[in-house]
Amino acid sequence: MNALSFNENTYYVGFDANQGAELQGQMVLDYIEANIDTLDRNGDGIIGYVLAIGDIGHNDSIARTRGVRSALGTGVEVDGAINSDPIGTNTDGSATAVQDGTLDINGTTYTVRELASQEMKNSAGATWDAATAGNAINTWSSSFGDQIDIVVSNNDGMGMAMFNAWSQTNGVPTFGYDANADAVAAIANGYGGTISQHADVQAYLTLRVLRNALDGVDIDTGIGTEDDAGNVLSDDVYYYDADARSYYALNVAVTEENYEDFLDSTVTYAPVSNQLDAAAHPTKNVWLNIYNAADNFLGSTYQPLLQKYDDLLNLNVEYIGGDGQTEANITNRLSNPDAYDAFAFNMVKTDNAASYTTLLS
Repeated sequence: MNALSFNENTYYVGFDANQGAELQGQMVLDYIEANIDTLDRNGDGIIGYVLAIGDIGHNDSIARTRGVRSALGTGVEVDGAINSDPIGTNTDGSATAVQDGTLDINGTTYTVRELASQEMKNSAGATWDAATAGNAINTWSSSFGDQIDIVVSNNDGMGMAMFNAWSQTNGVPTFGYDANADAVAAIANGYGGTISQHADVQAYLTLRVLRNALDGVDIDTGIGTEDDAGNVLSDDVYYYDADARSYYALNVAVTEENYEDFLDSTVTYAPVSNQLDAAAHPTKNVWLNIYNAADNFLGSTYQPLLQKYDDLLNLNVEYIGGDGQTEANITNRLSNPDAYDAFAFNMVKTDNAASYTTLLS
């Protein structure tokens, strides 16, 4: 909130992390209940899952870990919230950071156990690392592969790495988050499902808030209130929290039932795809960073959408790709802020906003 109070034109844009996390957990639970007759691969009465954790200090990763554990009954409360710590290996159910859950389905009681989880961080320090996740599933499967009935990941980049490395071949459903194009396409081949953070709406909101501030118009223009080109969003795809100065895109579960509607993740959202008039909305220069240029969602879905919307909104955006490890890798390249009319910061850590606002003071 200190950062969001930087000036009257500072806002947060993202997606509802908690709503999406709950949705991912529910998606996994629904799959278990619908496929219980064939899911328990070794017939031990335990539905075992492994969990790829992105970044233990990142708000989204924490929420998604909690969402899965809450839905499956494996969460343990610490200070009023579900523990989101990785547990290492827990094949015997003795870990204290999680607990065994139970599900009563069709008159039978099953145990649900988080067999293993770890932060997918590589030797260079990058988190949400797909290669690390691929290595992890190979290690887990060689040790206790017949106990793994489900693979869950905090994002599709790691999820697809595990799917390609092991779970597709072994027919183990894998669940991710982000609705990356490759993950959505893989649903046809056994990928269990993913969550769309409505990246199209999120990307639009990111640049629309800047456009409105630059035009000096009401912040709701082209969002909840139709603009002069006819762009407007309905309240079933976003909401605004005035107290938190935050716009949130709402998440959607992508499963076997609807995945064909999400095969192209870089299509702009039709209700807000109308070109603004350049005379009324002259071109402005924007500095925008992507905290991890190697991240699949950010590089293959979010940035391509931003690049389509920047043309529609008459914004000349300079995109800066970070290393996914430190804020300094990004802030070191903001040496001439006077050359830009507006800024959008996509942070490595969600509590490091001061690293950026200090440069603009």
